[in-house]
Amino acid sequence: MRSILIFVLFAGLLCWMMFSPIYKHVLIVRQAALQQEADYLLEVGANGSHGYIDATMINQSKQRLAAIGLRPDDIEYDVTSTDGSIATSASAPVLRGIGLALTVSYPYDGLFAIDRLVGIEPPPADARMRATGMKMSEFVP
Repeated sequence: MRSILIFVLFAGLLCWMMFSPIYKHVLIVRQAALQQEADYLLEVGANGSHGYIDATMINQSKQRLAAIGLRPDDIEYDVTSTDGSIATSASAPVLRGIGLALTVSYPYDGLFAIDRLVGIEPPPADARMRATGMKMSEFVP
């Protein structure tokens, strides 16, 4: 009986040691893709000819992230400005010197479920990875 218990514990630990780095790699790639997309949207949205991040830009961003395997419906975008004005309207762009902030989030999708094999509690099911950034608008009317 003791040898069966040792085998089960050893098998669980072995599986965790073999597959945990793969899941962590997926996590790192997803986080990097989200951050790269946030930086790109801020660069485009805060340039001198825009001053906003609208729904069209967000939809294009979702398509780019879908190309690397993320589900577009699960990606959430939060666009704000430092002065409280609407930062998603092309008719009222954020003026120069006002910050344009963006947060892109995506669920973990059970990437930490394998950690339960060694007793590490995974994040809650509704937890999300986030990429954030802020850039000063360069738009001048």
